[in-house]
Amino acid sequence: MNIGFIGVGSMGRAIIPVLIKAGHEIFAWNRNRDALAGLPGVRVLESPAAAFKEDIVISLLADDTAVREVLLSCDALQAADKHCVHIVMSTLSPRLMEELQTLHAQRDIGLIAAPVLGVPAVAARGELNILVAGPEDAIAKAQPVFDVLGKKTWRLGNHPVHACIAKIAANMMITQAIESLAEANALADHYGLAPAAFTDVVTQTLFACPSYQRYGQNIVNSHYEPGFKLSLGLKDINLALDAASPKGLGLPAASVVQSRMMAAVAQGLGNRDWSAFASVTAPMRVQTDDEQAT
Repeated sequence: MNIGFIGVGSMGRAIIPVLIKAGHEIFAWNRNRDALAGLPGVRVLESPAAAFKEDIVISLLADDTAVREVLLSCDALQAADKHCVHIVMSTLSPRLMEELQTLHAQRDIGLIAAPVLGVPAVAARGELNILVAGPEDAIAKAQPVFDVLGKKTWRLGNHPVHACIAKIAANMMITQAIESLAEANALADHYGLAPAAFTDVVTQTLFACPSYQRYGQNIVNSHYEPGFKLSLGLKDINLALDAASPKGLGLPAASVVQSRMMAAVAQGLGNRDWSAFASVTAPMRVQTDDEQAT
């Protein structure tokens, strides 16, 4: 298939070679054309609107602001081919996803939300978990693309916002896992137990899963080369809190994580891996018995 690609960051650079290897033709646009260097076989587009002339469009823009600037302010959908299917792989707010759904419906363009679970290294192996929601006919057309990029496509219904909120909630859980690891390691360390030994135990028994194992090792080794940048992680935790607010939901653990992440970004760690906020987690001060009695 001919695939138009809008937004080529670290995830896009991992995904595109997988698609090309599978025989798809890639036509890409990025604000900074340098990001397309080193991607042989990619045909450079002059505008985002041009991507919507292809069979499939994949947009991987960083956030709501980028989507509004790149796709909506210039009305890139206006001249879209009616047979085009737009796959939004970015993590966007539910409000914007619903707005996009309305605009696509007005122009009779298929819209699929398909955020992924996995870092670029996983994407480069074609082993992503892809969270998909949208019209069944649009998903059927896009399924060959998902089959190339992911080890499993998780179908979450006909409403794109459902895949969107699933990704936001899942990322919120990962940040809380990082916070949990940071606090648990601090407690172990203060009693003389080596964090490496403690982390090895819990990530091979109670929490034997990739997120705890990957980020546990990052924390133990103070190794924070980005798989997923802290600044983007903060964006996602903000999305979770913003999504909860109109529903009257309190997310206390997410609020703690947000404050830790903001502190880390303020210390210049925004371009490090999102687990880097564990390195600035401040110990909570416990009241003494005398203080509690007053």
